[in-house]
Amino acid sequence: MTTGSGAATPSAHIDPPEPAPPRHTAQDDVPTPARRTVHADSGSRRGAAHPQQEGPTDLRLVPPALAAWATAALALDASPGWVTGVAVAALTVALVLLVTRRRDGTAGGRTPSRRDANPDLSPEGVHPAPSWRQAAWPRVSIAALLLSTAAAAASAGLHGADLRRGPVPELAREYATVTTEVEVGSDPRLTRPRISGDHAAPVSVLIEAEVRRVEEMDGTVVETRAPVLLIVDPGSSAKGGRATGGSGGGPEHSRWLGLLPSTRVKVTARLAPSLTSGDRVAAVLRVRNQPVPEVVEGPSGAQRFAGRLRAGLREATDGLPGDARALLPGLVVGDTARITPELDEAFKETDLAHTLAVSGSNLTILLALLIGPPGLAQHIERRGLAPRLGISLRATALLGGVLTLGFVVVCRPDPSVLRAAACGAVALLALATGRRRSLIPALATAVLLLVLYDPWLARSYGFLLSVLATGALLTLAPRWSETLRRHRVPPRLAEALAAAAAAQALCAPVVAVLSARVSLVAVPCNLLAEIAVAPATVLGFAALATAPVAMPVAKVLAWGASWPTGWIADVARTGAALPGGGVDWPGSWTGALLLALAVAALVLVGRRLLKHPWLCGVCGLLLLLIVVAPAPLTRVITGWPPPGWRFAMCDVGQGDATVLAAGKGTGVVVDAGPDPKLVDQCLRTLGITRIPLVVLTHFHADHVAGLPGVLRGRAVGAIETTSFEEPTDQAEFVRRAAAEQHIPITRAVAGEQRRTGPLSWQVLWPPPHPAPDPDGPNDASVALLVRTAGLRLLLLGDLEPPAQQELLRSPAAALLGGVDVLKVAHHGSAYQDPDLMRRVAPRLALISCGEHNVYGHPAPSTVAALRAMGAVVLRTDTDGALAVGGAGDGLRVTRE
Repeated sequence: MTTGSGAATPSAHIDPPEPAPPRHTAQDDVPTPARRTVHADSGSRRGAAHPQQEGPTDLRLVPPALAAWATAALALDASPGWVTGVAVAALTVALVLLVTRRRDGTAGGRTPSRRDANPDLSPEGVHPAPSWRQAAWPRVSIAALLLSTAAAAASAGLHGADLRRGPVPELAREYATVTTEVEVGSDPRLTRPRISGDHAAPVSVLIEAEVRRVEEMDGTVVETRAPVLLIVDPGSSAKGGRATGGSGGGPEHSRWLGLLPSTRVKVTARLAPSLTSGDRVAAVLRVRNQPVPEVVEGPSGAQRFAGRLRAGLREATDGLPGDARALLPGLVVGDTARITPELDEAFKETDLAHTLAVSGSNLTILLALLIGPPGLAQHIERRGLAPRLGISLRATALLGGVLTLGFVVVCRPDPSVLRAAACGAVALLALATGRRRSLIPALATAVLLLVLYDPWLARSYGFLLSVLATGALLTLAPRWSETLRRHRVPPRLAEALAAAAAAQALCAPVVAVLSARVSLVAVPCNLLAEIAVAPATVLGFAALATAPVAMPVAKVLAWGASWPTGWIADVARTGAALPGGGVDWPGSWTGALLLALAVAALVLVGRRLLKHPWLCGVCGLLLLLIVVAPAPLTRVITGWPPPGWRFAMCDVGQGDATVLAAGKGTGVVVDAGPDPKLVDQCLRTLGITRIPLVVLTHFHADHVAGLPGVLRGRAVGAIETTSFEEPTDQAEFVRRAAAEQHIPITRAVAGEQRRTGPLSWQVLWPPPHPAPDPDGPNDASVALLVRTAGLRLLLLGDLEPPAQQELLRSPAAALLGGVDVLKVAHHGSAYQDPDLMRRVAPRLALISCGEHNVYGHPAPSTVAALRAMGAVVLRTDTDGALAVGGAGDGLRVTRE
């Protein structure tokens, strides 16, 4: 008892014990009026309060989420009986466990006392027996796991049934031509150019859609809902029906590309079964001869609004440099329509592809502007715009929810965007509550809800990578960051390095399955790119928001965003260009397991290395040498390229790409092969940085499609081609590539003689007015006789017997004898003129062809005939890249 003055005095009796005080928190120290404004006033009190982090991480929701994920992945294409059995069995067992738990909790009609629930209140210090809550908890966990399994099985069963329901699957098996009404479900996109043999596969428009109505042959209209993949062939995607060629005629100008999601169109098309088992489409719907889509019902209001915003961003970026113009829409809203295949490949090589797609990081950056950076999630937030504007915590959370909803609308509510919103919501929850231990349950909840909403996500590699990266940032990154700080690494650098390394460690095995390659530059490239992601994203979203109302302002903002965006592109290109930037790895789940074990071993070794800074420095230097692979060191170790090489045949698969040495770092390139990546890698290994002339013998794709790789980062003087411009699409491709780099194009004519450095050559074919068969541009190939350092080389392109016979009858026939090296025509096919082979009688015959190619190149008869003449025959499919040096009796050839 107390006196009026508040001073305590002795008492003759013992007061009854007061109730236990409520759990104390940091906010209890703040008076009630101040507590209402703690968020608004927090700008001056950064880091004043810390979260509750007692006890281990709460993992109770992780098993249910994983169970739902696995069940959905298995049940999507399972039989209905199996799915129903699993769902019913899991639900029954879960209910039994819950009923048993409740019965145990109320046995004998006695309500559990507070002493039962709180063992600390037991008398005389006797340790109590486990309470009913503790005993029942494992049952609750198992019941939750089974309920998640049942729900996932039911959801996956219903989604899987969409692929079998209605008339579409049966019509697809019959390859029927139908008139249907489909609803667009995604942004239309163009397929990437694909090389098939000597031609490029036509570019088509792809649209994920849903069939809503089918008109059968008897005129009956059937309402249905079946997901399909709509493929609009180039003949119907180009204006006026042209597939390639001039201005305004290509698929990139198709009106189909302007369709917005939720638009309904009527098409007459041919159905076909899905090409891949386990795919989420019931059929493939191929549209031909319909250049203009027949719109039945326009898009929804939300999609029209989102479409205007996205179109405004594209317009605002029109005047930017090429990389920024392509990247900024992709970085902001996932619009990758302008990304070139070459740039896309660079981002994949450096594991930066996640920056080209809408991801949780986009939303996290926006939320961080509002509430504060994720790095302060363990504090009651003291940064961001909300506290500085005096917005309360509840209002801030509501505003963050509105921002998230707007993000989903603008970036389209397809599964990838919903996944990004869920991952961003995890960051929102952390920022709003300041409790790090709530992140894992939130991530598990997001996974569970998304898998139940769209079970196909359970089979999505993108979803798996997103969850792994987020999990790495929540679990491994904080521990690794703390370890680095203990070893005197600056805090900000430690946090960034730990985040990049943790995400790479968990995601690398999955990436290896997809690409059969492991990037050695992913962590540094992600660190360097991360510097620019936030400003590019913020300025890009600002341009997106202002474009509809103030386009000049949007253009200025987009120009500001082009600097960090250009930096990201430069990082990707530079990392992809490093000779040792990646290593090949088995593209299977066995390979993924091996890589996971290797990463775990590397982490264990790395923890020990941190105690020895000098060893860390040595390992870092070795890694740098492996990645950069300086030419002098590489030549010493591998012997490639050999010193004094004069002619090199690159291993580019089924195609041609050769190099004639013309001085230090200088070479004349003859043909570019089918793959820009392969020819670029070959030229980098050879050390070629300056190319006075690129000779493209003819316009087949296996000779010209790799041209962007030849031009990448090199000074090119001119491009010389044949005058027979067929196929027209590849001729146009070469013109566009040359125009982008401001490189002049000339035409090769028989009799032309040129020289550069120690290299000289003469054009033997084609004559000024060639007359090859219209279906055979091979006979218009440029043929060269080259002289260098005492060597005579004959490069025949893809000449076939008619042109070979004409060459023998031309004035150039007198020059054909005494050839040291022959680049065999047409990849060593059987279609050769024996008289020309006898006249040339080479000492060394080189054949460029792809391993296990479908054409059977080189033909055994051609190889046998050359060997019968005394020639040494080497081929790239079995011998790899080849380099020729020496002269006379000292002629030598080196395999890579």
